[in-house]
Amino acid sequence: MLLQVVEHRLPEDQKLRLDAAPRVVYVIERNGAEYSEDARTVSGPLHALSFELVPAASDDALLAVPLQLPPSEQHLIRCDRVDFPPGGVAHLHTHRGPGIRVLLQGAIRIKTAGETRAYRPLEAWFEPGPEPVFAAASETEPTAFVRCMVLPVELRGQSSIRYLREEDVGKPKPQRYTMFVDHVLGAV
Repeated sequence: MLLQVVEHRLPEDQKLRLDAAPRVVYVIERNGAEYSEDARTVSGPLHALSFELVPAASDDALLAVPLQLPPSEQHLIRCDRVDFPPGGVAHLHTHRGPGIRVLLQGAIRIKTAGETRAYRPLEAWFEPGPEPVFAAASETEPTAFVRCMVLPVELRGQSSIRYLREEDVGKPKPQRYTMFVDHVLGAV
């Protein structure tokens, strides 16, 4: 099973049929998302990202990563948006499940697995979940990304973040979260 993200840009009067798959479609212009398992048609004008659980990657995927999900456990698919003010940071943390992020605006530096990488708008990255991550947003402009994670079902409606240093737990968290989808998945 792969988790992938595909960007769709449709001019007015153009339609696109999406095959059946567990999928979250995030519409960039409207800042909203919805979940679907059925085949569906989307119409332009539209600028959207579709996060999909699929058996094989699409040729036009921004990013596709294999997931190892225990078949005996139930999971949920979550799509949310994280907004940082200029200079905002997410202190060293982990998540309880893997996910893909796509930067929407601003710039962000992600430090994980001993490497630091900078991302610009519409660049995607993967976080496996248990790997510690530190994120620093642009010093000069607001920064936002959308993410889609596959999480244990018991986290429905709850945060998946765990701070690794006790001193970071009580620090102010300048980022804002907007939840769009928190859907329990069928068998994957």
